[in-house]
Amino acid sequence: MAAVTLNANMPIYTKTGDKGTTSLFGGKRVSKSDLQIEANGAVDELTSFVGLVTTKVKDKKTRQFLVSIQKDLYKIMSCLSGMKINLQYLDISIKGFEDKIDQLDKKLPRLNKFILPGGTEASAWFQILRVVCRRAERKVVAIKQYNNIIIYLNRLSDLFFTLARFYNRGREVVV
Repeated sequence: MAAVTLNANMPIYTKTGDKGTTSLFGGKRVSKSDLQIEANGAVDELTSFVGLVTTKVKDKKTRQFLVSIQKDLYKIMSCLSGMKINLQYLDISIKGFEDKIDQLDKKLPRLNKFILPGGTEASAWFQILRVVCRRAERKVVAIKQYNNIIIYLNRLSDLFFTLARFYNRGREVVV
């Protein structure tokens, strides 16, 4: 993704969206309610929540991992905005998510009931990440982006669920 340089004297507001439209990469203007904008907004929301969760976990390695996810999500947003960007590397991230899920799962009790979100604060935040990620996935599916973005988001929500369980060990409330 290209870096954006802002003129220090330039205001943050442009007024170009005051009539309910926004620009895609390349300058095409669309309604702010366009499905493509909805998908991008949902991924942006997920990125912000991931940033919040980085402030809630103590483990430096987990924080760095979450920042790497944010960087992936920014590249995904660029793609969803119309930028031609190669996201094949996401396949490696997907495999990494699966490996991490498998590693964590070995340390957790077998799951045979539904789990209520809660327990520890970190666990509750990972559950929020899970549901926000699922919403982003649904929005991306709606714009027919059937590529590794969907797989990435699907596996990422699975990872967030597993991390919620991991950070909640021994404090899970089951239904």
